[in-house]
Amino acid sequence: MAPRRRRRRPWYRTRAYRLTRTVALAVALAVGGVWWSQDEEPTGAAATGTEAAPGPTAVKAPRTTDARPAPPRTARRPAPATSPTAPPPRALARSRPTRVVIPYISVDAPVIGLGLDRGHRLTAPPEGDAHEVGWYRDGPSPGEQGTAVLVGHLDTDTGPAVFAGLGELAPGHLVELRRADGRTTVYTVDAVKSYEKAHFPDREVYGARGRPELRLITCGGAYDRRSGYAGNTVVFAHFTGVRGPNPAR
Repeated sequence: MAPRRRRRRPWYRTRAYRLTRTVALAVALAVGGVWWSQDEEPTGAAATGTEAAPGPTAVKAPRTTDARPAPPRTARRPAPATSPTAPPPRALARSRPTRVVIPYISVDAPVIGLGLDRGHRLTAPPEGDAHEVGWYRDGPSPGEQGTAVLVGHLDTDTGPAVFAGLGELAPGHLVELRRADGRTTVYTVDAVKSYEKAHFPDREVYGARGRPELRLITCGGAYDRRSGYAGNTVVFAHFTGVRGPNPAR
């Protein structure tokens, strides 16, 4: 019997075709995966490494910490006795001052009356008590119409005196003067000025201004052992409030 002739396999069942198909499929899957991953990548800064231009909806990410900047420092200044729009208080009848209080420089001192010497100059408080303040008793009293004048030592041989910090005052600080009638007059500082004694402006310092005002005066400027201080420090203030019984009368 003649041997059978082997039938030739179809081309799509040959080993070469299957190997070629497997390679082609693997390449197609690899290319498709790369394309898919590129399509999912973000654009802008994440894709290129550069900062993207902000769009209409671009916002900054909020911080996760609760850190807050410290508030700016402000000058230590007490509130005025009256609001800026309030009418000025009425001038008071005469009553001598008994005590002066200046919170900003921690002054709380008794007040004594002073007069003029033979040269018509205001005398100074006695040096035996460096914490007494002198009031010119022949001038207006605190709260009375005109300019009330108080003087005090800057220092003594033993150290600082009652008005050592007078030059630290600034506009807006308060000065309180207690009176013998039980009322307390409140003044608001307008300015602090320094003058040489040889050119002291009497009219500017002591002159009336049409309202109750106050001057606090102490020594200032350069010091010489023989002649003392060369100048004066003067605080200008005006009447802004009153506390105590029947303040409107």
